[in-house]
Amino acid sequence: MKFTHLTDTGDAYMVDVTAKNPTVREATAIGTVTCSPDVVKALRDGTVPKGDVLAVARVSGISGAKKVPELLPLAHPIGIHGASVDLSIEDHGVDIKATVRTADRTGVEMEALTAVTIAALAIVDMVKGVDRSAEITDCRIIAKSGGRSGDWYRPGYEPTENTSQPPESQ
Repeated sequence: MKFTHLTDTGDAYMVDVTAKNPTVREATAIGTVTCSPDVVKALRDGTVPKGDVLAVARVSGISGAKKVPELLPLAHPIGIHGASVDLSIEDHGVDIKATVRTADRTGVEMEALTAVTIAALAIVDMVKGVDRSAEITDCRIIAKSGGRSGDWYRPGYEPTENTSQPPESQ
């Protein structure tokens, strides 16, 4: 197996994407913050002492997607042309879904994962005073489109016959 970010001698380098044509690309990632029933109730009631957890998490996630090249030294600086972070309060905690779009030479999978992770960190930061056991779990890419490799869906997240989007984004 050859890793694209390593030379033949094993040195890390940034892959040269100059010759690639810009294409529309999109990636969707999901993750979860599990927390206590007390935190779930406070989130639903809007009574978390630090304020509007979901609003802060949403903006944090979008901001995080735009900072990937600062965090991952081999990631390319690309234009983020669209980013959404959706949050859903569930009985186990908060489910997070981030979708990032670009029209560039490389994909946005790391940007989508970073959006989910930073949103999750914001949630943990805002509820840790109520629940020190809050935990980030199951962060993963569920779909990507565009580029040389085309469309990909994690098994179980394939689009239905009536739509081109994964089931969760309907």
